[in-house]
Amino acid sequence: MTSTDTAPRRTQKTNELPWFGLLALFAAGFLSIINETTPAGLLPQIAAGLGVSEAEAGQTVTIYALATALTAVPLSTLLERCGRRTVLVGALAAFVVANFAIAATTNFVVILAARAVAGVGAGLIWTNLAAYAARIAPPALQGRAMAIANAGTPVALSIGLPLGTLLGDATGWQFTFAATGIAGIVVIGWVFLALPNIPGVVAQDPTRLGSILRVRGVVTILLVMCGFFLAHNVLYTYIAPLAGRAGIGRQIQWLLLVFGLAAMVSIWITGAWIDRQHRLLTVSGMWLVGIGAVLLCLALVHPTLLYLAAIMVTLVNLMIGAGGLVGGLLIDGLGVLSLPWAALVIMIPTALTASLARRRAFPRWTS
Repeated sequence: MTSTDTAPRRTQKTNELPWFGLLALFAAGFLSIINETTPAGLLPQIAAGLGVSEAEAGQTVTIYALATALTAVPLSTLLERCGRRTVLVGALAAFVVANFAIAATTNFVVILAARAVAGVGAGLIWTNLAAYAARIAPPALQGRAMAIANAGTPVALSIGLPLGTLLGDATGWQFTFAATGIAGIVVIGWVFLALPNIPGVVAQDPTRLGSILRVRGVVTILLVMCGFFLAHNVLYTYIAPLAGRAGIGRQIQWLLLVFGLAAMVSIWITGAWIDRQHRLLTVSGMWLVGIGAVLLCLALVHPTLLYLAAIMVTLVNLMIGAGGLVGGLLIDGLGVLSLPWAALVIMIPTALTASLARRRAFPRWTS
């Protein structure tokens, strides 16, 4: 028996969580979110430093998301026979290389390429994180293990992103990327020390996607999800220009702190209610993002509304999608104030679809 499979077996014989390993996975997830969201907090500085518009700078978010979306599944399939630690270290190494490259250049094309590399790393992390946590934990504690590993997301949003924005304001946006690269090296060392290199699991039936899509309600769920995350990320990616337009651009780190704290509260509420009120949480999340868009439309009436909107918009967890691209086009064509109106237009039919799809896509939850 090799060392690659004895470690998880030893863990599963106990009744204790493998905290050192789970916290390494937590750190990897935390770093992934920091890599994903850093440009949102520093968008004006990045645009000024590169001599591009804020809409163009926002494409550093778009290219990251596209790289994740286009490579996560094929790369995970290609690497399914590799040890999970090997894959995780490779993903973290992509972060390190990408962030040091960004810190060392002001060439916009190079930065976009580096962001694409980081996006590839993110895809590999998020397709493996939860399963890795479950496989190193005792069977009775696998759900808790996955929750711990995934908790890096709200913590990164509530603490890491505001601190990164403050760091960028104090030392420059490139130093923030360099610091993230250094953090990546530390996490790589932690992963080597804390995690067994358990073997991958080969997919048994890679042709099931078509049959899954034919299940009633699945396409509706996917359409609602797309509408939700498109509207959400149109707003999130360009929150800094919106804050500037409302006259509180220097308070962006506090907006992001409110955003992240709301994410942590929402995850706690979701965890407490998900087994009993699945439909209520889903539909409420859709309408709350719509309300957040309305508040952002009215942000010029009083800046306090922007803080309230930050809470509303983040009641469901963050995902990067096509918002950077759409938002950039809107800013260039219609100006920054078009963003919340566009998000509102997207969210109204999305929320209505979720509300009306009560029979199959979003039925009342029964235990």
